[in-house]
Amino acid sequence: MAADLATAWHGLPHAFGKPGLCGKLRQRPEDFQVSEQLSFTPSGDGEHLLLQIRKSGWNTGDVASWLSRALGVKRRSVTFAGRKDRHAVTEQWFGVHLPGRWPDLPELPPGLELLQSTRHGRKLRLGALRANRFRIRLTELQGPREVLHRRLVRIARRGVPNYFGAQRFGIDGGNLAGAERLFRGQRVSDRPLRGLYLSAARALLFNQVLAQRVRRNCWDQALPGDLMTFSGSRSIFPADDTTACDPRIMALDLHPTGPLPGIPGMQPEAAARELEERVLQGHAPMLQVLLDYRLRAERRALRLPVAELGWFEEDGALALSFSLPPGAFATAVIREIIDIV
Repeated sequence: MAADLATAWHGLPHAFGKPGLCGKLRQRPEDFQVSEQLSFTPSGDGEHLLLQIRKSGWNTGDVASWLSRALGVKRRSVTFAGRKDRHAVTEQWFGVHLPGRWPDLPELPPGLELLQSTRHGRKLRLGALRANRFRIRLTELQGPREVLHRRLVRIARRGVPNYFGAQRFGIDGGNLAGAERLFRGQRVSDRPLRGLYLSAARALLFNQVLAQRVRRNCWDQALPGDLMTFSGSRSIFPADDTTACDPRIMALDLHPTGPLPGIPGMQPEAAARELEERVLQGHAPMLQVLLDYRLRAERRALRLPVAELGWFEEDGALALSFSLPPGAFATAVIREIIDIV
């Protein structure tokens, strides 16, 4: 099956109908700002140097490579909690394993600014974030404003579908093109690159299952047989006869999940399983490759709560602020508000 960006992202249904407004995103890096919130408080001592860096025009990997050269350590000694876009202003944490050393950091190149440094006893690992805080400006808005406030209130109350954003699929869907090569039996020796391709394939499958639940208006409700998860938790448990009426669903604390396919683990049952199998049955070659590379199946929440959502209009633009959990995509929120042109 051909996997393309239109299938993976652009053609996905909206939870609250297609937005009546259109506009532009990221005309300047300052229009898209994000700040990482760590899931822990640095201890102030230990073998690992933690650096909070504000960057613009740099991708995360390039900053990590510069730090390894500047501090004279191997690239694998530099870690980060999350990947952030080059075309944005981002405040991001990096960790450097420097036992017994607190070197002076050379002057940072243009586009990088050191905000603070401290020490910690443990390695900074990918995903070690409590949240990402976004400040986004949408410009050149066109269309009726009457329903904008109502739509934003609905998003604050119900959240949005937790789609993987277009970034996961690469520039012009390049990661999906790479996944297609794997499906055709071609070998990709670069392990990190192969991981990106397999991750894109799983994201496409998840988005397709979620899209079907959006069409059926059950993306934020528990179906019989669903596997559930709590906000901020990785634990998965089966729904029971009382789950559909659990007030924690309405409170945006308890969510149904969808599949990140691989070697099977806990499986949904009843209506939830039937829906997932119907969507995935047309993707047999993709599923087989995920099994061949021995990826273990995981689950991901179908709903994305949008915390601390605030907004105001100025000079024909819409300024937004909100927080999302790690692994979520701000574009999944924005696409429910306006149609990006």
